[in-house]
Amino acid sequence: MKLVYAQPSPFVRKVLVLLEEAGKTGSVELVDGFGSPVAPSDNALAANPVGKIPCLLLDDGTPVYDSRVITRYLDKKFNLSMYPGGDAEFPTLTLEAHADAMLDAAILCVYEVRCRDEKIHSADWLNAQRDKIKRGLDALETNWMPHLKGTVGIGHIGVACVLGYMDFRAEMGGWGDWRENRPQLTAWGEEFLERRALKATAPV
Repeated sequence: MKLVYAQPSPFVRKVLVLLEEAGKTGSVELVDGFGSPVAPSDNALAANPVGKIPCLLLDDGTPVYDSRVITRYLDKKFNLSMYPGGDAEFPTLTLEAHADAMLDAAILCVYEVRCRDEKIHSADWLNAQRDKIKRGLDALETNWMPHLKGTVGIGHIGVACVLGYMDFRAEMGGWGDWRENRPQLTAWGEEFLERRALKATAPV
């Protein structure tokens, strides 16, 4: 298999974390797909017609995208059980979607700064995205800690990738520190980010 990727992407990181958790990093060849929304790379376009990463290419060349589909595929392939059944199924899927929505907002902040001329930056747009992130963090602190303190699933990985990306792009994104006034999330996040698979995939 091949993974079209860009190392700083938090959505790519979700996939890399699952590979690390499975001990299967050697089973996937990494293919550079670094680009931007206005100039996607040739490798990304060849793998996925909309040019988004990550994209997993199976051994027969079949593309699998986006990150939530790839992680589900790898979870089944390697029997990781990051997507539980029963009563835990929909809370897990909801938490994954919650984390992905926060990442979408964070990346839109970065794109506004990185990809648009400074003269046309929209303060209203940036503040709206930052507010989504803040509300998402507050919800994690208020509503999701019992789940996060339970059996590790894909939602845990997604939230950890949010926190890691917020630290990595703090200056460019202009959002506040996720630790501020969130003691439970701080304690959980600081510990979970020390997990081997998270340390191995930290953005640089």
